[in-house]
This record gives sequence, structure tokens and C-alpha cells, in this order.
Amino acid sequence: MTVSGRESRAGLLFLLPWVVGFLAFTAGPMLFSLWLSLTHYDMLKPPAFVGLENYREALADDRVGTALWNTVFFTALHVPSQIVLALGLAGLLRRAGRGSGFFRTVLYLPVMTPPVALAAMFLLLLNGQNGAVNAFLGWFGFQGPNWTTDPAWIKPGLVVMSLWTVGSTAVLYLAALTRVPLERYEAARLDGASPWRQFRHVTLPGISGTVYFTVVVNTIASLQVFTEAYAMFFGARAKASAEGDAALFYVIHLFQEAFGSLRMGYASALAWGLFAVIAVITVVQVRLSRRYVHYEGDRS
Repeated sequence: MTVSGRESRAGLLFLLPWVVGFLAFTAGPMLFSLWLSLTHYDMLKPPAFVGLENYREALADDRVGTALWNTVFFTALHVPSQIVLALGLAGLLRRAGRGSGFFRTVLYLPVMTPPVALAAMFLLLLNGQNGAVNAFLGWFGFQGPNWTTDPAWIKPGLVVMSLWTVGSTAVLYLAALTRVPLERYEAARLDGASPWRQFRHVTLPGISGTVYFTVVVNTIASLQVFTEAYAMFFGARAKASAEGDAALFYVIHLFQEAFGSLRMGYASALAWGLFAVIAVITVVQVRLSRRYVHYEGDRS
């Protein structure tokens, strides 16, 4: 066997554990879920094939529409807020000098907070009567809303809570900013570019690959939001109220159908519907990236 053949064989052997794990724990369950989506299955009796009935029911289910709207609305607020705040914090960290390592660690530590503990903490912070967030707004003469009981403010409140973990995105942007050559800023200043034009024409193109990555990852994560919202509004008691509907995200509705109503077939159809939505949005983002994302090796 040649050297290249031995190397290929060794590479395949190293890949084998991942391939086995992928087939057993990802591809296999996905295919089984696809089959279940075509059946009625309550875990008590064998699955009964019903074809596309679950998908037709999902299209006519008002709660699916409510959950999908809440999820898209949350995503539309969360992703831009996360990107803008992370960019601002990364810019500040870049100017921190020798203390940047300490501040980078402090900024990242909130990411380690368990989601359920985070939900419990923000139930207190966002309390409309005596929460710390509204107390802070009161110092500036603003009357804070009822973040956890007013349906109009529940999703913005959840967005505020989600920014607690902005540190992971900010650290990525900090790494990207340090890779932008300083010579480009010097050339821009010599040409009379203002700070805004330097940011638009030097910084953004230089970190566009990282921005694209974080937009895709945060979009996918936002469309699958579950733990914090469930712990805050559905944990100990399911709510069939206005605030419960305002916090009804798609994955929460899927979870309720699967483990509350034991409708595994219908829940599988909902899961594949979400998969299709995420796939379409991701394809659109990939196509847009060809126009707006620039990499170091690009000549155009």
C-alpha cells in the first residue's frame, strides 16, 4: 500500500467514530422522525400510517401560526440586537489595552449561566412592580412596562434577557477585528474618511465573514428558542392566557404536543416544518453572502 493509501485509510479510521455517532444519533433519529410524521403515534400503541394528515393539520392549526409568528418576531428583534451590541462591546474591548484579557473573561462569564437559572433571575429583574430593570429606567424618568405580564412586552423582555449571553458573539468579533490590518485604517484616514466611513468601508468588509457566521448561527438558535421562555412562562404551570400565548414559541408548542398530548406523529411533523423554515432562511442567507461577504483571499 502506498503512503497516500495508508494516510487515507488512517483518516477514514479516525472519521469512523464520528460517522457511527452521526448515523446512530443524528441521521437515524431524523429518518425515524420523518416516518413518525406520517403516522399517528402516542407511545402506547404502534404507529398508524396516516400520510400527510399531520402536515395538513399543522397548516390549519391556529396555535402553530401563533407560535411561528412569535418565533419569527423574537428572531427579528434578537439577531440584530445581538449583532449590534456585540460589535460595540468588541470595539470597546479592542481599546482596552492590557486589561482586555480580564474584561474579555468577565464579558464571557454570563454565557456559562444555566438557562433555567437565567430565566429565574430575569423573572426577578424584569418584574414590573419592583424589578431592577424598571428601577434603573426610573432613575431617568421612564416608567418601565410590565415585562412578564403585558403580552406586548413579553417578547421584547425575552430579547433583553437573551442579550445576557452576548459575550460569546462579542469575543468572536474581537478576534475578527484584530485581524483587520491597521494599514487599511491609516490609508482611509489619509483619504479623509470619517470614523463612520472607516467602519463601513474598512471594518465591516474585514469582518464580514464573522458577521455572516454569527447571523446564521444566531438565527438558527433564535428559531429554536425554548428553555428560558418555557422556564419563565410554562415551567410549573401551563398558561392558556394572553401572556402564555405571547410567549408560545414554536419549539414550546412542539414540546407540548409531543410530551403533553403524547402526539408524537404530529410533533414530528411540526419538527420537520421547522426544519424546512430554517433550511429556507439559511439558503437565503447563503445566497446573500455571495454578494455581501468578503474573504481575505477574494480578488474581487
